[in-house]
Amino acid sequence: MGVRLLQSRLRSVYPCYLAVAVPLFLLCYATVGVASWLPALLIWLFKPWLDRTILFALSRAVFGNRTVLADVWAARREVWWSQFVATLTLRRLSASRSFTQPVHQLEGLAGAERVTRVRQLALRHRGVARMMTQAFAAAEFALFASLLSLQAWLMPRTGSFDWSEFLRNSGDGQVMVTTLAYAAAVAFLEPFYVAAGFGMYLNRRVELEAWDIEQEFRRAFAT
Repeated sequence: MGVRLLQSRLRSVYPCYLAVAVPLFLLCYATVGVASWLPALLIWLFKPWLDRTILFALSRAVFGNRTVLADVWAARREVWWSQFVATLTLRRLSASRSFTQPVHQLEGLAGAERVTRVRQLALRHRGVARMMTQAFAAAEFALFASLLSLQAWLMPRTGSFDWSEFLRNSGDGQVMVTTLAYAAAVAFLEPFYVAAGFGMYLNRRVELEAWDIEQEFRRAFAT
């Protein structure tokens, strides 16, 4: 359901997401002088922060509202800076973050009330959310590896290709290609991961509260 929602609102979600993600990726790559592995690590670390922009656009799409960058900018304090430290620490390590993030970001709860709400929603569903995270992690790695191997497939054939030498190569060009491949994989797949978790969240709310959003969904999916 969440993926279908994203597909119906690609022109709304991706421009807002990429307007935030691309500058962040460039800033992460600027740290390559410190360590060759640091840009990719920082991109991985900031993924939950990027998810907040995606979730903001998806939460509006549920009710048929189109999101533009001006809307994200107007809500920047809530979307980008609210719960910033927790987003990059505890929630970065959560294997069910796309499922529980809507509670943290959209429901306006705090303290014990928020903890109780997360436990209520996640009851008997946390395992499924974790499996979904693992599935998307595998898909991300497969896409990253495929993009990375393109340079090997597109090289002129002058003999057998030495994969061990290719993987050991840590020159500036190879670091840039590796970082670019990982950034591209994240840029493409992360909205689908967030959307899948958001769909699970909406389904769980329907189960618990008989939350009637049928008409809103019809509007959101209208062509």
